[in-house]
Amino acid sequence: MNRYVVDATVAVKWFIPEINSEKAARLLDGTYELLAPDLLLPEFGHILWKKVQLGEITQETSRRIIHNFKTVMLQTYPSTLLLETAMEMANSLAQTVDECFYIALAFTEECQLVTADRKFYNSLKISFFADKLVWVEDISNP
Repeated sequence: MNRYVVDATVAVKWFIPEINSEKAARLLDGTYELLAPDLLLPEFGHILWKKVQLGEITQETSRRIIHNFKTVMLQTYPSTLLLETAMEMANSLAQTVDECFYIALAFTEECQLVTADRKFYNSLKISFFADKLVWVEDISNP
């Protein structure tokens, strides 16, 4: 079974139609093991909150999305276990610590991170960690 770390930019696409939502939804077909740092939860909530504030979705829709999100088979890892690695990566890559939690988990668990964050992807695709990174459109079939 293929294992992937997913970030909030991918997870939100499972529930809100956006560019590459169909590609992201492939991760939910039961053939992938999905991992994330527990940081994903507040980030996911923040994205939904922002969409409510901008009038893109209703509060009721955000509640329904959260309910459905909690049914996704997603293995979360405590951020405390990743903090030192994420901090080291953030300093060496000139990226934010919160973004580096995801790549730190991929590195630690010897798998890849799937992201839909173009800026983050572009900055890391030329780094030492490029082999740990997958653009959401490039998810391989198992």
